[in-house]
Amino acid sequence: MTSSDVWTAEQAQRYDDPAGTGMSAPEMLDPVVDALAELAGGGPALELAIGTGRVAVPLLAKGVPVTGIELSAPMVDVLRTKVSAEDLPVVVGDMATVRVDGEFTLVFLVFNTIGNLRTQDEQVECFCNAARHLSPGGRFVVEVGVPPLRRLVPGQMAVPFDVSDGHVGFDTFDPVTQQATSHHLTQRPDGGYRRGTHNYRYVWPSELDLMGRLAGLELECRHEDWSGTPFGPDSESHVSVWRRP
Repeated sequence: MTSSDVWTAEQAQRYDDPAGTGMSAPEMLDPVVDALAELAGGGPALELAIGTGRVAVPLLAKGVPVTGIELSAPMVDVLRTKVSAEDLPVVVGDMATVRVDGEFTLVFLVFNTIGNLRTQDEQVECFCNAARHLSPGGRFVVEVGVPPLRRLVPGQMAVPFDVSDGHVGFDTFDPVTQQATSHHLTQRPDGGYRRGTHNYRYVWPSELDLMGRLAGLELECRHEDWSGTPFGPDSESHVSVWRRP
């Protein structure tokens, strides 16, 4: 049984809310889709944790055949309001273990979702599962934040990541276990607030590289974002690409 939190029907219905994170806005999404289409190299793609199809549906519209794996059936239900199972097949299950038919030139896992697997063993197995799906020369892409532990002062366990109109978000960290929780306070239309939490395991770039090596993959490149900004010591996130020889 996976350690991941499982998105409920209520959460799935809110996931694409444009008043939320803004991650579906064109200025956020277009560079992601453009980069993934180029990395696919004309071949088919597999998205792990496909969710409501935020990335997969526009990627499909660019002519890239997409298949998905998703743990939450309610998230897939929302995806089905956008595209049919014939056009974009999805298997409901654990992205660390579920096998789908075929080989892919691209497997991708975006928006910090590697952290949904809350043990190191599961994260390693996710890399191995991605490698099993790749054709020779295929690529595995992971987008994830760099743990902001340098911002913690002694005795402090929380770091804010968003303080804006209608939303306050902060993460709490356990540096011993690498377990973390995102806390959200989101304003409702009636003026009250809805509280939500999401549990995850944070992971370092070097740790991910070792996971790639264990899966037989080679690091091809790492950038700060989807636009190709060089990754450096002050980067707060990264897009990393590993390739199957």
